[in-house]
Amino acid sequence: MPRPRTALERLREVALDQHGFVTSRQAANDGIPRVELVKLAARDRIEHVAHGVYKIPQVPATRYDAWALAVLWTGAPEACLSHETALAAWEISDINPNEIHLCVRKQRRLRRAGGERYVIHHHDLTQEQRVWFEQIPITDVSTTIDQCIDWGVPTYLIKQALARAGRTSLLLADEKERLAQKLEDRDYGGQ
Repeated sequence: MPRPRTALERLREVALDQHGFVTSRQAANDGIPRVELVKLAARDRIEHVAHGVYKIPQVPATRYDAWALAVLWTGAPEACLSHETALAAWEISDINPNEIHLCVRKQRRLRRAGGERYVIHHHDLTQEQRVWFEQIPITDVSTTIDQCIDWGVPTYLIKQALARAGRTSLLLADEKERLAQKLEDRDYGGQ
């Protein structure tokens, strides 16, 4: 007969798919009350890293931890990496953003501490525009480039992204053409 799993073991299972993080909501959905999280944090078994987000130290760190934490910090199930951060994640441009860009639905209002390094954008994305990158939700390449054009990312970085993504299956030829035209309209006022 298998022994009952501890709260920490159950949290670790969730955290393995989220770069070592788990939210208090996810813990509650697994039957682990918030008071148990507080106890585990007080005993240094887990670490409280943001509003409603805990790090499970037994899960190895990755280079994507900051992005995973940012998405979970929002507390929004539709949240995803977007704009400059997504452009960097897809590695189709030499962009190096200073802040982490996140997208949530238009009606979502975030009122929580700890988001000083985050830029929150409000867009209602379709299911097709929101994909996965290293187990983190992110805007697809076409949406990412579209957002970056609107956001005012420098033209040379957008052209670089169009060229690099255009050589892959990440960006279809008709989308590349549409985005190139949108960039030209932005830069030259549709002339």
